[in-house]
Amino acid sequence: MDNRRHPLVVHTDPGLDDALALIHLAGLRADLVAAGSVHGNLPAEAAAVNTLRVLELVGWDRVPVAVGATRMWNGREPAPELSGQVVHGPDGLGGRAGPPPAGTPVRESAAEQLVRLARDRPGELTVLELGPLTNLALALDLEPRLPRLLRRVVWMGGSFTEHGNVTPFADANAFHDPEAAEHVLAAGFPLTLVPVDATAGAWADAGWVAAVEAASTPPARRVADWMGHYVDAQTEEHGRRGCRLDDVVAAAIALDPGLALVTQELEVTCETAGHCRGRLLTDRRPVRFGVALPPRPPVEVVLEARTDEVLRRLLRTLTGGPGGSPP
Repeated sequence: MDNRRHPLVVHTDPGLDDALALIHLAGLRADLVAAGSVHGNLPAEAAAVNTLRVLELVGWDRVPVAVGATRMWNGREPAPELSGQVVHGPDGLGGRAGPPPAGTPVRESAAEQLVRLARDRPGELTVLELGPLTNLALALDLEPRLPRLLRRVVWMGGSFTEHGNVTPFADANAFHDPEAAEHVLAAGFPLTLVPVDATAGAWADAGWVAAVEAASTPPARRVADWMGHYVDAQTEEHGRRGCRLDDVVAAAIALDPGLALVTQELEVTCETAGHCRGRLLTDRRPVRFGVALPPRPPVEVVLEARTDEVLRRLLRTLTGGPGGSPP
C-alpha cells in the first residue's frame, strides 16, 4: 500500500529537524492537506511562520497552516528555559530563517482544523505529530470520536531505554506537555509511537553534513544556511561533528512503515509528576500483580528503525542524487 497517497496532516514546531522532515515529505510526494504549529522548539506563532517558510520552499505554498497550541493542554505556559531555541537558534532555524514568508496562517486553530478535516474525511487522515501532543489533545476534547475518525497517528516522542534530551528520562516532545501525551495515549487512537529509542541512530555525520553543504539544489542551499547552529550545538553535546534528525525518521515511517524494523504492541503511560515527568512507561511483566499502570488500549511502538536508509533517502531528497530529486 502506498502511504504517500493517504492525506496527511502535520503538527510541527520547526526546528531544523522538523524543517528537514517537511522537506523530505515533499520530496516523497506526500499528500499534505494541512499543517499546524505547536509550542515546543519555539512559540507556536513563530513555529507557524517557519512552517510557512519551509512549505513555500518546497512548493507547498497552498497548504493551509494553522497556529496551534501556545500553552500546554492544562493551560499552563511552557517553561521558557526548556525551549528548543537553545539548540535550534532564536528563530528556530539557526538565526538565519530569512525574510518572512509570503503566506499567513489561517484563522482556525490547529485543533479546529484537524477536527473539521477529520469530520469531512472520516477514516482517511494520517496525522504526523512532530512536537508535543497538545493540538491532538485539544482536538480530542472538541471531538471525542476523533480516535475513530482518523486512519492513523504517528508521533515522534518519548523514550523508554534511551536517556532523554531534556531530562535524564524524557525527550522534549513528551516533556513539553506530558498531560497531553497521557490524555492521547489513554484515548485509543490508532497510534504508531516513534520514540528516541528508534531514532537515536539517525546521526547525520560530518560527511552527510558536508554533502548537503556542497549541493547546489535550492533546498540544500537553504538547509546548509539553516543548520549551522544546530550542528554546532549537537557537535558540542555529542563530541563528534553532526546532528540527530529524529523527526525525519517519524516522517519517513509515516509514509513507509517498512522502515520500522522492530515494533511491539504496548500499553503506554506518560508520567506527569516528579523527576520522571515526561517519561513513557510500560509494564512488560509476564504476570501483572501488585501495583500496575493504568490500563489502556495498546499502541504500536517502534523499537528499532532503518535510520541509515532514512538518512540516505533524505540526502537524495536534498541533493537530487541517484534515485531521488529535490522537491
